[in-house]
This record gives sequence, C-alpha cells and structure tokens, in this order.
Amino acid sequence: MREELARILERQGYEAYTLQTFEHTADEIIRQEPDLVLLDVNLPVRSGFDICGELKKRGIGPVLILTSRDTLKDEVHALGIGADEFLTKPCRSERLLARIENLLRRYEVNRNVLDGGSFRYDRNTHTLFLQGRSVLLAENQGTILGELMAHTDETVAKEALCAALWGTSEYIDENALQVNMTRLKKTLTGLGLAGHIETVRGKGYRFIKGGGKYNE
Repeated sequence: MREELARILERQGYEAYTLQTFEHTADEIIRQEPDLVLLDVNLPVRSGFDICGELKKRGIGPVLILTSRDTLKDEVHALGIGADEFLTKPCRSERLLARIENLLRRYEVNRNVLDGGSFRYDRNTHTLFLQGRSVLLAENQGTILGELMAHTDETVAKEALCAALWGTSEYIDENALQVNMTRLKKTLTGLGLAGHIETVRGKGYRFIKGGGKYNE
C-alpha cells in the first residue's frame, strides 16, 4: 500500500518519501520538512494518533489520516488531535488526490503567516499584526524574525540567519548580524513584545512563543 501510494503521488508530479523504519517516526518526518503527511493509524511502535499529535505540536502540517479504521469515534479523535483530513481506505485515488490538493492550497494561503502567541507575523510582507494594528518591519528585521519563528523554540545558528539575510554565511562580519538583531529586539520591545528572542551563547538565537506579553 505504501509503495503504491508513492507511485500514485509521483505520477502526479509530487516527490514522495516513505518511511522504512518506525522507531523514531515523528523525528524522521520532521527531518524531511514535508509539505504534507499521509499517516496511517495502525503503525509499528507507536499509534498514528500519537504521531499525529506530536507532529501538530511541533508545527508540522497538513496531516491527512488514511486508515482502514472507519468508526466515527476514530475520525472525531483524529480531528480532535489536529489531523487536517480523515479518509478511510480503500478509497479511489482521485478522491485522495483531490483532498491532498485541497489541503495544500489551504496551507499555502497560511504558510507565511506565523503565530507568535500574542501576535502574528506575515513573513511574505514583513508585517506584524497585534492588538488590531499592523506594523511593517524593516526587511532585515523581518527576515530574521521570520527565520526564528519558523523554528520556534529551536536554536537557529548564526550561520543560518546570515544565509537567510545575505544568501551566504561566508565573509559576513558577525557584527552585521548583531546590529540587525539589536534593532529587531528594540523594535519588538517598543511594541511591548520584549523577551521573545533569546540568545543561545556560542550557538545562535531562539524565538520563544510565550516569551513576551503585550503591554497596554
């Protein structure tokens, strides 16, 4: 079934990656940075429900549950833990492909809008939204914020931030990154959003979703 699904997707122009082992399923999926996950429920080691819940907590989506389990209880549970679609198999490939295309369209609209907890940020337009107002960030500040928010609660290396800003991490004076980071922190502080960006000594920076609160 897994190999047949991969062939169906590849014939439609998608790149399909199939797991061969299931000891660290969620971590392996996250490493692939997928645009969409097809997930069964009855899997070795861990239930697909458990894996789906972990993927959604870690910001992975969309997730389409494709399973032979066809009870309403299973569907309600899957949707309740964050699954974006629930299909029972066997199902026609046309129906599966239509659901996949629909999910990808829905996520493409929201892909660039990142949730900061007390604010949202559109990395495509460098616009920050909070408390009913919008603030346009300077391009470099917005690029840094978007890169950090895309990896919320994870350390982003200085080299990765330099590459996002200037297309390379070579021959870049680290002070240039520091200047832009200082400006971004000052901007966020001025908006009542201090504390969201944490310096990880010797490694890089980290965005903390609950790190700041809007000050009235």
